[in-house]
Amino acid sequence: MIFSFKDSDGKRKTKSKSTGLKEKGNKKRAETMLAETKKQFQLELQNMEKERKEQEENKNNPKFSDFLLYWLNIIKNSVEITTYSGYFSKIKQVIIPYFEKNYPNLLLKDITPKHIQDFYSYKMDVQKVSANTIIHYHPNIRKALEYAFKNDIINYNPADRVQRPKKNKFTGNMYDSKELDQLFKIVKGEKIELAIILGSFYGLRRSEIVGLKWDAIDFDKKTITISHTVSQCVVDGKYQIVHKDRAKTKSSHRTLPLVKSFEEILIRLKRTRS
Repeated sequence: MIFSFKDSDGKRKTKSKSTGLKEKGNKKRAETMLAETKKQFQLELQNMEKERKEQEENKNNPKFSDFLLYWLNIIKNSVEITTYSGYFSKIKQVIIPYFEKNYPNLLLKDITPKHIQDFYSYKMDVQKVSANTIIHYHPNIRKALEYAFKNDIINYNPADRVQRPKKNKFTGNMYDSKELDQLFKIVKGEKIELAIILGSFYGLRRSEIVGLKWDAIDFDKKTITISHTVSQCVVDGKYQIVHKDRAKTKSSHRTLPLVKSFEEILIRLKRTRS
C-alpha cells in the first residue's frame, strides 16, 4: 500500500506499508486492509495538522510563564549583567513558580490586572513578604508586558492597572563612637579589618570595598578614588564575578580624603604584602 500526501510545508510525500498478503486470492482482503489503513492514516494526518496548528498558536500566543523566559533572553545582551541576574532570579525563582502553580495554562493574551494583583496579595498576606520586595517584583512583570504591548502581542499592559503597595520607609541604624571603637578593637589585625574601616568611615558599598585597587590610593596627594567595583551574581544558574571600572552612578565615582589613621593601616597592609 502506497499513500501520497502533502506535509505541513505543502511538499508532496509518499508512505508505504506492506500488506503481508500473497498476490493471488487476496484482492478483497487487500482492499479491506487498504480502506482501514487509509482511514487510520488520515486520522494520523489530522492529528499531525492539529498539533502543528497548536504549536503555531502557542508560538504566536505563548503561556505567560514561557513569555517571561523569552523576554529574559531578549534583554540579556542589552542590560548590565548584574541587572539581568536580578531579573532572572526574581522571574525564575519567584514569579514563574507562582503562576505555574496557580495558573498553569494562563496565556499571555489572557493575563489581567487581577492575576498580578492576586500574586502580590498572596506574597504579602500568605508568605508575609514586605511591600518593598513586592515593589521590586513589579518592574520585572511590567517591563516584560510592556515589551509584549509595544510589539502588538497584547492590547494593553495589565501591570499598569495594578495597585502597588505603599513603600515602607527605611530607617537605618548606626553605630555610635563607642560601638565603633569596640568593633575596631575586635577586628584589629584580622583580614576583614580594612573592609570594616572602609565601610565604617567612608560608607563604601561592599562592591566598592572589594573593588578597591592600590592605584586608587594616592599617598602623595592623600586621596582615595572610588571608581572600580567587584560584585558576584548568578547568571543562568552559574556564579560570576563582575568587574567594573566605574561606579554605579556618576555621584558614586568620587575622590575622598585619605585620613591619617586609615593611611597608617594601608601602609602596614602594603608592607605585609610586598
